[in-house]
Amino acid sequence: MGLLNLRDLVSFPTGDNSSDVLINGVHFNKTALDRWNYTLWSNNTISNMSSCYLIFDSYQPNILANGSFVNAVSCYEPYYPIAQRGALGITFACLFAATIVFSLIHLRKHGSLYLPAEKRFRPVGRRWQWYWQLFVAACGMISGFTGVDVDRAYLQGTPIILQNFFYFLMMPGLLSAVWEAVRHWGSWQERQIYDAAPFSLPQNDRRGQIEFWMPLVYYLFAFMNFFMTVPRSWTSVQWQHSPEQALAASKPGSTDGRFKAGAIFSVIAFLTILYNLSFSIKHYTAPRRFHFLRAAPPKFLLIFLLLTIKIGYQIAIAWDWYISPLKYNINSGWLYGLGYAPVLLILVIFDIWGYIDPNEDQAILAQRRQRGDAADAELGYVRKPRWWRAVGNRFGDAEERLKKMVHVGGGDATAKGVEKSLELKNLGEQGTEWERERTRRRVEDPFADEQRERGGVAVGAREANQSLRGLGLNGIRGGDWEERSLRGRRMESRPVSVQTQEREEVSSTRTMSSVGTSLTAVNPQQIRSMLDI
Repeated sequence: MGLLNLRDLVSFPTGDNSSDVLINGVHFNKTALDRWNYTLWSNNTISNMSSCYLIFDSYQPNILANGSFVNAVSCYEPYYPIAQRGALGITFACLFAATIVFSLIHLRKHGSLYLPAEKRFRPVGRRWQWYWQLFVAACGMISGFTGVDVDRAYLQGTPIILQNFFYFLMMPGLLSAVWEAVRHWGSWQERQIYDAAPFSLPQNDRRGQIEFWMPLVYYLFAFMNFFMTVPRSWTSVQWQHSPEQALAASKPGSTDGRFKAGAIFSVIAFLTILYNLSFSIKHYTAPRRFHFLRAAPPKFLLIFLLLTIKIGYQIAIAWDWYISPLKYNINSGWLYGLGYAPVLLILVIFDIWGYIDPNEDQAILAQRRQRGDAADAELGYVRKPRWWRAVGNRFGDAEERLKKMVHVGGGDATAKGVEKSLELKNLGEQGTEWERERTRRRVEDPFADEQRERGGVAVGAREANQSLRGLGLNGIRGGDWEERSLRGRRMESRPVSVQTQEREEVSSTRTMSSVGTSLTAVNPQQIRSMLDI
């Protein structure tokens, strides 16, 4: 009740009698107002610490016997039109929403993999920058939209708390986005060197140890900035119902030690980012004059300038309440010019360079091709163009053409030869020697005329008969040879299933006949005595 007393108390106007109160043309029971501890204030509101209602002009509430009001409008409802703070908040919120779209596009572009993932260079390392950018843009969008109700509310309440909550939440997120961009730039320089010379950058040296501990140091100070500014009591921010109350309650809470400590921790985190960039430039780039300014990417120089403005404003508002976003009627130029604009410009710069920078895996593949072309040039090797494979290598050298004509390893001609010699294959193991001799002669003379081979069918049949007679088997007559050849050609014109069934039947029949012939052709052994056994 002490805080509310900072506003001017107004005594209840007397009505028709001592128990009647007339406020804005409405008669109230004074006994009910005193029972439920309602008080009239100079800002034309009536409240009892838990409920507050407007009671001027057309706002004419009525109180019931149980202390509840009917036809009442809360003090925290929108009353005023949108002013400059709300209009600029909507504009910046829409711009932050647009950066979310571009950040998602760049996240897909730079986060896609075209090479197997490596343990030393994890894919999530290149995505963290865009994750933090999405977080910062979302906070900026929510903070900008809630600025509308800060202008419209008759008395400050939840909207000013939400706007400042997400405003201060942007700071650690923005620092982390810049940190991840700088850290990943150094990792990208290391990866290019490692891909060209894997043993040139060991991980157990002093450089590797510093790169291991540096992220832990940064996130320690970034978390301290978050812990000091965000998870705190925000109730004092809305105590600006009168100028006296704002000076006595809101100003001390908006410039307390936690906001000051958070600003100092943000400076230390920013210095850690600068040291990380200089460390990467020292170890991964060639030294030259004005090394830092010439070796650092231009986007980082612009971002550092904007980040310096943003951190400077954070330090200023920790000591000066009159330019702080926690003051509801602040000049919008301070809030949006030094508070929101640097954050938005940093996101825009990241998005622009997101289109300029290539995907890392694709860049690595291009560098590997360049190194391969340089090695081929040193050896005098000229690679064939890509269309060479598409035409099936029709224009090979003499050796390749000879191999293709001979069909070494099998081909169409080999398949045809197997079909032609199918009948001889069915004769069993006795015909393998003759087939081997025939194949040997074909390999020795690959350019033999196929017509001459056809004319020598009869000669081949006589040779086969002689070979079979030498083994004690009956030969194949010429008529049988021609009949079997004609039967084979007929079978080729039939379906595959019918050919397979008939060939199996013919094979079984010939096998049984050959076995019977061999048994009858060989004379039985005569046993003269027991010693012959």
